[in-house]
Amino acid sequence: MNDQFINQMFNDLKIRKNINENKSYTAHLLNNPELLGKKIGEESSELIIDFIKKNKKGTISESADLIYHLLVLWVSIGIDPNDVWEELSNRKLRSGFEEKKSRSLKNEQKL
Repeated sequence: MNDQFINQMFNDLKIRKNINENKSYTAHLLNNPELLGKKIGEESSELIIDFIKKNKKGTISESADLIYHLLVLWVSIGIDPNDVWEELSNRKLRSGFEEKKSRSLKNEQKL
């Protein structure tokens, strides 16, 4: 399994966007952004709980759920996985602390 799997899954989800939402859960989520946002929050919370409990099986399952919903979100707003990979690649050039500090400074400048 590699990023090609994610890219293929993303492409499959884009196709489901055009299916009747009564027949496709993905299409249903894409037509209900509030529900999609709620599901991402729910899956994130469940992942955190399983992580804290050191429940490896639950963490794997909830991670898969969160990744699925994240991919649906990307489809919803037109983000290609390669855009995310590029962002991660750009961040790799800096330490995590430097990257966090630069984001904090950008947020302060917006205020």
